[in-house]
Amino acid sequence: MTGDLLLHVCMPYQLEDPGEGRASGAHMISTARVPADKPVRIAFSLNDASDDTPSEDAIPLVFPELDQQLQPLPPCHDSVESMQVFKQHCQIAEEYHEVKKEIALLEERKKELIAKLDQAEKEKADAAQLVREFEALTEENRTLKMAQSQCVEQLEKLRIQYQKRQGSS
Repeated sequence: MTGDLLLHVCMPYQLEDPGEGRASGAHMISTARVPADKPVRIAFSLNDASDDTPSEDAIPLVFPELDQQLQPLPPCHDSVESMQVFKQHCQIAEEYHEVKKEIALLEERKKELIAKLDQAEKEKADAAQLVREFEALTEENRTLKMAQSQCVEQLEKLRIQYQKRQGSS
């Protein structure tokens, strides 16, 4: 029948010690053909616990640095497609981890460049302030030299006047 969907649910429930010859860690729930125009609703629980806290028997994290919701779910070992999806999810998780590391490095580099830019702007402002101070001191020096030369001239005039008075008395 065309347009039908094959619904094949493979659910991980808990990982058990393979040394004890127990289950593979996944359980086949059902396979059913569902018409494409019918809504599909799936509900299940991963454990019998009534609260949302993970138990000690919970699925271990394949990539501990990833958030729980991003973790690849263990595959249904009886399904080739499930194994392929698991491998793809692991590759994507590795790529995600690499991208996060690269982003962290770029953020650190960004902070370094901002610090350098701030330092350069501070140095530029300091240099501009030094130029203004130099110009002001240069102008003050010119004014003082002019005042000194006027004082020297005045002193010379006063000496001449004093000598004339001394000579006439």
